[in-house]
Amino acid sequence: MPHILAQSVEIATTVLAVAGMGYFLAAMVAARAFLSARRAPLAAFAPGVSVLKSLKGLDPGMIDAFRSHCHQSYAGEYELLFGVSSLSDPAAQAVEQLKQEFPDRSIQLIECPARLGTNGKVSTLAQLADHARHSFLLINDSDITVSPRYLERVMASFAPAPGSPTVAGKPHPPVGLVTALYRGRANGTPARRGGLPSRLEALGIATDFQAGVLLSKMIEGGLRYGLGSTLAISHEAFDRSGGLKPLADHLADDYELGVRVARAGFRVALSAEVVETAIPAYGWRGFVDHQLRWARTVRDARPWGYAGLVFTHGLGWALLNVLASGLSPVSLWLLGLSFFLRLTLAMMVGVELLSDHQVLPSLWLLPLRDLIAMGVWAAGFAGNTIVWRGERFLLKDGKLQRLG
Repeated sequence: MPHILAQSVEIATTVLAVAGMGYFLAAMVAARAFLSARRAPLAAFAPGVSVLKSLKGLDPGMIDAFRSHCHQSYAGEYELLFGVSSLSDPAAQAVEQLKQEFPDRSIQLIECPARLGTNGKVSTLAQLADHARHSFLLINDSDITVSPRYLERVMASFAPAPGSPTVAGKPHPPVGLVTALYRGRANGTPARRGGLPSRLEALGIATDFQAGVLLSKMIEGGLRYGLGSTLAISHEAFDRSGGLKPLADHLADDYELGVRVARAGFRVALSAEVVETAIPAYGWRGFVDHQLRWARTVRDARPWGYAGLVFTHGLGWALLNVLASGLSPVSLWLLGLSFFLRLTLAMMVGVELLSDHQVLPSLWLLPLRDLIAMGVWAAGFAGNTIVWRGERFLLKDGKLQRLG
């Protein structure tokens, strides 16, 4: 019986390692297709945009992220609306500083005291939306840093297509929401480079998560969800999808907004722009809590897709196959090939596509990061509780219920 069990484990890990290599190849095809598509010239489309940011507390580098939004080479008008639940919040002072530095920019600090649901960020954003004066809204997180061409590239995706394009004989639906890929910047002291947990999270974002986004886009013929790095939405799509208030109890509000926009008959587009998010200098506890929150959020939103992530852990399965087979030559060959494909995918997405300068110095951490990711993925099945902002919640059907 032990021999049969060991043989079964060896066969299973061999099959999963081979399937993982197939995933790496498919993700590379998706990444190459996106790289080719984003070389197309941008459409000249620059409508008025209201940028909404929900703030709570002052994080390192936040003011620099704000400044990047003021250095836009955008032909149209735009305004920056910052919302806080109380004007005593430390972030309010940063906004006042920004207004002094950029007096020619339209910048408003708005108090949003109403608590519309468990998700305080969405509560603030829903109240900010009522103050927006432009026909397009753009929501992104407070720590997002952007390039001077950010608005130009994002809004170009809304440009009406020439003529009346059709798909399968039906009118091509208009773009209702535009989202963007992102890379993570590990924060911390220069000597620690943000600490090992933060570096592992940044590496996972650049070499795993974004690759999965690109592959899902290719397989599904487009995106059906949004990413919190950027959620630009037309007022028509905003109104027809129900707006933000129904999302006040949802954890993955960015994902859910994209889902509702797609259900309302609009397309979700992926911009050529890549933005940058700041990753806190985690301890291991904070890192695990954050990774589990991500995992269980994905499992709750896309249960079959989450189960399918078993095939994305190709390098981990190859490592386990080496152990299960007792260092057989075939297992070592599978490990070498899997590691080569994993490195190639990491370089293509992390370095070439995302221009993440942290990827190359961190490549040696890939095996460790992938093994941890396998463990987190397995733990994602073990419960429905998450830790968010230091509080424990029950996550069910996308909604949060505070525990204790």
